[in-house]
Amino acid sequence: MNAETAKINRTEHRVTVRDREGAEISGVTDVISFDEQTVMLDTVCGKLAIEGASLHIHVLDIAQGTVVMDGRVDALTYYQAENKEKDSTAGFFGRLFR
Repeated sequence: MNAETAKINRTEHRVTVRDREGAEISGVTDVISFDEQTVMLDTVCGKLAIEGASLHIHVLDIAQGTVVMDGRVDALTYYQAENKEKDSTAGFFGRLFR
């Protein structure tokens, strides 16, 4: 694999779930935490939580940005990083409805 292919793999994010019995994820920059119920990943598109049962990571290659796992997948949830530049004049409701 050449440097150009490796760069594409690190910046492109894909999630493939196979019959809810496993998943392949690309664009992974870090593994935040994992156990049998939740795998929390940092990806090029934000933080991703994979929830389920009997989750096990089989392949973890941060250099290539790939994770392959098995187990029952119940939910995929993305979390956006908070904007560090908060608008102090917006107030509580202004931040909710942006």
